[in-house]
Amino acid sequence: MKAIKAMEVAARSTTLYPEPFRARVLPREKRALGDAFGLTHIGVNLTVLHPGVESSMRHWHDREDELIYVLEGEVVLVTDDGEQALGPGMVAGFRAGDIDAHQLINHSSRPAVYLEISNRDAADLAAYPDVDMACAKDAQGRYVFTRKDGTSY
Repeated sequence: MKAIKAMEVAARSTTLYPEPFRARVLPREKRALGDAFGLTHIGVNLTVLHPGVESSMRHWHDREDELIYVLEGEVVLVTDDGEQALGPGMVAGFRAGDIDAHQLINHSSRPAVYLEISNRDAADLAAYPDVDMACAKDAQGRYVFTRKDGTSY
């Protein structure tokens, strides 16, 4: 199939984050649009972020670029520079290796919908400057979360 309706892709409403971080990012819905087509070099998620929820812990990637494009609603982008409201049609980009960590928060009273686009790199590491969490990928390319000292949750 060459084309599909994005909202018909099954939504993933879980997270790999351990507690206490898990509760901060749920409920949210991610539709892995890239996976629906078997894409292996780029990842594309259509994400619905519900009111009061964070997209992730504030983080940066050492090998993966990220781009966010807001389709509906409003989110607040949090970086080292502070906070910036993003609405429909706004885009934000984050270069691999740039240690200015980022996250989105929905402070509004309605869901926000945005695209997350990134390259996929099996050796990528993610750093979380505000919380005691680290992230790497295992041999199968799956994210593994630990404390910064390497101990398990």
